[in-house]
Amino acid sequence: MPRGSVWMPGKPRPQGRICQNGGLMDEQEFHRHADEALAGLYKRLLRGAEDGDFEPDFNSGALSIEFEDDGARFVVSPNSPVRQIWVSALSKSYKLDWDDCRGAFLLPDTGATLTELVQDAIGRHLGHDVSL
Repeated sequence: MPRGSVWMPGKPRPQGRICQNGGLMDEQEFHRHADEALAGLYKRLLRGAEDGDFEPDFNSGALSIEFEDDGARFVVSPNSPVRQIWVSALSKSYKLDWDDCRGAFLLPDTGATLTELVQDAIGRHLGHDVSL
């Protein structure tokens, strides 16, 4: 299914990793999913930071990850108007959509979850694998 397309009831679901939400999520539902996703990621980051060279901070609905060695920062934040979570990391911007089938925010191009994306970005920044 091309990016930006939505599944319509009565038509066969597309094959693949992502089924998305059909654009039907209202703002309240988005905030609930985004808050749960960010809080869960923050808890994982706190555990991962015990062995890593980074420090997570969750403030005013946005999550930042600061690296002790070079002062670099990743930012994870909800974007309500487009119902996405945006991640700024490794000099790139990633936009994740909610996927009803997997119950998670996913990167449309790869199907990576928010946690997988952030874990990979931290590992690439630090130069070694990180487990969240």
